[in-house]
Amino acid sequence: MAAIGSAVGLGNVWRFPYVCYENGGGAFLIPYFIALFTAGIPLMILEFSLGHWARRAPPEAFKKIKKKWEWIGWWTVLMPFAVATYYVVIMAWCFSYMVYSVDLHWGSQAEVFFKHFLGDTGTPLVVGSVSIPVLLGLIAIWLSIFLILYKGVDRIGKVVALTVPLPTVLLIILTIRGLTLPGAIEGVSYYLTPDFSSLGDVNVWLAAYAQVFFSLSIAQGIMITYASFLKKKSDINNNAFIISLADAGTSFLAGFTVFSVVGYLAATRGISIDALGSQIAGPNLTFITYPTAISLLPFAAAFFGVIFFIALLTFGIDSAFSMIEPISSSLHDKWGLTKTKATGIMCLFGFFLSLTFVGGNGLHLLSIVDHFIANFGLVMIGLVECVTLGWMYELYKLRNHANDTSDFQIGKWWELLIKYVIPTVLLTILIVSIYRNLIHPYMGYPWWVIATLGVIPLIILFTSSFVLMKIKVKKRGA
Repeated sequence: MAAIGSAVGLGNVWRFPYVCYENGGGAFLIPYFIALFTAGIPLMILEFSLGHWARRAPPEAFKKIKKKWEWIGWWTVLMPFAVATYYVVIMAWCFSYMVYSVDLHWGSQAEVFFKHFLGDTGTPLVVGSVSIPVLLGLIAIWLSIFLILYKGVDRIGKVVALTVPLPTVLLIILTIRGLTLPGAIEGVSYYLTPDFSSLGDVNVWLAAYAQVFFSLSIAQGIMITYASFLKKKSDINNNAFIISLADAGTSFLAGFTVFSVVGYLAATRGISIDALGSQIAGPNLTFITYPTAISLLPFAAAFFGVIFFIALLTFGIDSAFSMIEPISSSLHDKWGLTKTKATGIMCLFGFFLSLTFVGGNGLHLLSIVDHFIANFGLVMIGLVECVTLGWMYELYKLRNHANDTSDFQIGKWWELLIKYVIPTVLLTILIVSIYRNLIHPYMGYPWWVIATLGVIPLIILFTSSFVLMKIKVKKRGA
């Protein structure tokens, strides 16, 4: 349940539907499910097997295989922690909007309201003023994460029993309501109409693999950490399939939720869905397009607005605390810190880093940092995992371990995917991303902005993994 909660997050709602529409509509499901079965699930099994076998967080797990590999584990837990510092900021926006939904505070000018809410300066270079609602939301979310994690895995189990099924139920309610709106069928048709010619475009296939890779919370130390808590006879292979399919199913359902309302908004305004452009993905979808559509509902608009943002918050909280758990468990494993102290340190540190994004330039800083972590950081970690475990270790040992605990067995095809197919795909994604960013710098920003806000944070995370490996602290009671 915790792993499903980690995999299913805000990206399922605001990224998958748009990626699907942009890359062939219904036809995109073909490369998406091929990517899921040839990369997503095999990598999930790899990380589950490693964590379950080692019974430790990522640094100690990689160290157990080879002492010099401890840095890989630290790298995998530092990356999601970095993501959490701005992911929590987006959740703080959702928290504020949940409150604003009570009286549809944004009125008929959702775009103007969103910019005013953020104090948006329009550039990452001008900080502007701090948004007090975002700051208060930030405090509430970080405090929630601490209260969920500080008592360890038992508390996590109780929380996910509520926060995993609840947002799915709310999403179904929103979907049913959306499908009854005028223009909804046109929106869904726009989402799913297949363009089979797109299957010949290599970029569509890369988009499918990228979506699967980023959506499942793999290469972030999360699944290794969660698997280390599993009982000895837990079914690793079945767990990997169930979690991956649950994530894919939620993404698919979210498409109906989003595009039924997008179709309604376009019909109400008397414009085509194409005219909405970038407003059907990312922050624009969540904080401009959807609130605009909600305010136009003929009845119970505030009710459905509150439901929408509660759903986003409950989707997001599981992902957010799953990004902190690996590094707090790693501190506990290596230096014997109590779970409370390790969690408190990381939540406090994370809160102060999150303050970077509460100014008027926060949206733009967040966009740059996320772009480079998603397109480069996570891809490089996944590549290193496949190369080290696939080529520099007896991979069959992890396959045997997974099979020993599972009802159905994985064969040598799994090893071939880990050693050849997945590294080839990830390397291709990495090369294409580098090429695109060299030809067209992200959002047209000057190179020094890209280097400072995008490249340097990646270098810091990479070098910090070696520093943490080298630090020696005497464990309590040693």
